[in-house]
Amino acid sequence: MSAWKVVELGDVAEFVRGINFKPDDVVPVGTPGSVACMRTKNVQSELDCSDVWGVDGRFVKRADQFLETGDILVSSANSWNLVGKCCWIPDLPWRATFGGFVSVLRPHRTKAEPRFLFRWFSSDRIQTTVRSFGQQTTNISNLSTDRCLRLPLPLPPLAEQRRVAEVLDRAEALQAKRLAALAQLDTLTQSIFLDLFGDPTTNPKAWPTKPLASLVRDDDTINYGVVQPGDDFAGGVPLVRVGDLLEGRVNHAALKTIAPTIEASYKRSRLRGDEVLVSCVGSTGVVAMADESVKGFNIARAVARIPLAETTNRVFVAAYLKTDFVQRHFTNELRTVSQPTLNIKQLSETTVILPPRDLQREFAHRIAAIENLRTAHRASLAKMDALFCVLQHRAFRGEL
Repeated sequence: MSAWKVVELGDVAEFVRGINFKPDDVVPVGTPGSVACMRTKNVQSELDCSDVWGVDGRFVKRADQFLETGDILVSSANSWNLVGKCCWIPDLPWRATFGGFVSVLRPHRTKAEPRFLFRWFSSDRIQTTVRSFGQQTTNISNLSTDRCLRLPLPLPPLAEQRRVAEVLDRAEALQAKRLAALAQLDTLTQSIFLDLFGDPTTNPKAWPTKPLASLVRDDDTINYGVVQPGDDFAGGVPLVRVGDLLEGRVNHAALKTIAPTIEASYKRSRLRGDEVLVSCVGSTGVVAMADESVKGFNIARAVARIPLAETTNRVFVAAYLKTDFVQRHFTNELRTVSQPTLNIKQLSETTVILPPRDLQREFAHRIAAIENLRTAHRASLAKMDALFCVLQHRAFRGEL
């Protein structure tokens, strides 16, 4: 670290503000005379080019408002938890600019290596600091670029900057491979389902079918949960909401807890730990399985609880509800008032194919093996994430 000097960010980089235009000015990308225009929605962990707007090129008043490879696109006006979020600008297939709610952090390349600067600015510590620079106006936080430019930046010579960036890039590439392996396991589950049971759209194996409601326990029904849970209640009953349904399970990280006096009125939706759960409001059709870890918890109004009878394998039903066939059915059945809603009647009437129970069990055994692999991959990824944070910290202390 002795050879590293500490400078202010503004000594080696600048912020460039985006262009102003109105929603009516948006045109399809590729329209003659237009340029692509990035906005806050495009700022993800990597630049998201799945939904890019176009605008007339005359809105770009200065040459520096065109994006360059190696720019850092920063969300500069957003909700407080997203302000300062950034991504790298790679080679783009169009000439592109950026809108007024984002800014570009552009390095002076004779002083700062772009990848080094990106790695530093996107690090957890700097992102937390930058977020604290947000100036709140109504429900929008505006980034104080002046305060950002005064941030102290440890800066080694350019050759060392490139070396540090390459080390961090390689470490992130390993994380990306692990994430890709997890995604492949999701694809494998669907492939096994189609191989054993065929596509439910055409039901080529002519399995018998029944409505979902006919598969629940005789003493129970498909139902919603708590309508008005009230404020968080310390030591109360955990409440499973739509956002808690992650990767086919209930994520415990951010569970809300409600007063036992409120929960007592919703005994019918109290979890036994063996149900299938489906989101029914907002992000509809998300499927997860309850387990022993959530026994005694309750569910929110936006979540439906499906208490299956023992005659039907719940691993099979959960996978079936995730198929494209059923997900399209859910989408077609949606009712929209203030937000998309799938009601209990529509869910109950969903047609389910019913292969023999031994075939359902075989499917469940195969999925259990995949889940073991998934658990191992998740554990490995968690370790890699922790190591990457340590690596980042050491990198910008000159200890690599």
